[in-house]
Amino acid sequence: MTRRKTRRLYIGEVPIGDGAPPAVQSMTKTDTRDVVKTVAQIKELYEAGCEIIRVAVPDMEAARCLGKIKAESPIPVIADIHFDYRLALEALRQGVDGLRINPGNIGAKWKIKEIVEAARERKVPIRIGVNAGSLERDILDRYGHPTPEALVESARRNIEILEDLDYREIKVSLKSSGVMDTVAAYRLFSQRFDYPLHVGISEAGPPPQGIIKSAIGIGILLSEGIGDTIRVSLTASPIEEVKVAWGILKALGLREAGVDLISCPTCGRCEVDIINLSNAVSEVLSSVKKPLKVAVMGCPVNGPGEAREADFGVAGGKGKGFIFKKGKVIKEVAEEHLLEELLVLIREEDENSKGH
Repeated sequence: MTRRKTRRLYIGEVPIGDGAPPAVQSMTKTDTRDVVKTVAQIKELYEAGCEIIRVAVPDMEAARCLGKIKAESPIPVIADIHFDYRLALEALRQGVDGLRINPGNIGAKWKIKEIVEAARERKVPIRIGVNAGSLERDILDRYGHPTPEALVESARRNIEILEDLDYREIKVSLKSSGVMDTVAAYRLFSQRFDYPLHVGISEAGPPPQGIIKSAIGIGILLSEGIGDTIRVSLTASPIEEVKVAWGILKALGLREAGVDLISCPTCGRCEVDIINLSNAVSEVLSSVKKPLKVAVMGCPVNGPGEAREADFGVAGGKGKGFIFKKGKVIKEVAEEHLLEELLVLIREEDENSKGH
């Protein structure tokens, strides 16, 4: 699919915009002042596939912890700051890779200028984060509600503040908890600006509702070429956010990583316990980083065909099944040994690939 042409910037060493693959972000859910817990969560997120991490900076104590966090983080760190320009300056001194602020709520222009000059000196991009829940009062009064047009107007106003200071290392987000309002806002913005976009549905909620809303909203935008970084915002573990984000990217063919598990929903023809088998395969292979397609199918209708198209596959029968590799049947085994035999085959392949 054709990607929208946007400006290129870098968060640490991660390229954003201008054709770079959409990057996966998340946000820590620890107290930033607890460096040990925050770093531990960042490392967990990195192992899950997170490429950029954002941390909340509610006060100066948290800001002064950023240097220690940054020093131990395997991925770039963005400081999320509201209202107090001194927190942004301290975050920059601590070496963060990006800022998330709204210039309009920082206050006097001289305060914004100080942030911009410090960010320019360190080559640190600024994300303007527009949210439906925190729009400027006069914009709300004008539009009546946080409409897509209101979100874009807020973004335009904040962009102009930075452009007036000759600063264009800008990334933008326009988030709402309403899926189609969010989609409309990003579409409208994309018609007027070429700044890279961070996309997501704000306050999407817990799974499964939050997953559904995020997949629809982010999926629509990415399918239209809109979106340079993504975050799935769930009332859940941030690890789940990263897993869902990668699932969206893989489903759209935009990124490849880990196992793409194909499994049938089961029906009256199924004579193998596919539900437990597919869950077991998914869990055991969750740590695999190499792109891999695995099919777990339960009957002779679609099973052999899907299994043949996968790197590895299982097609079940009555109390037994066939193991496939690259389209060829390797062996027939009893149902209770299907998982074991499939994993042996996959691990052998993995070891062989490492050996070469």
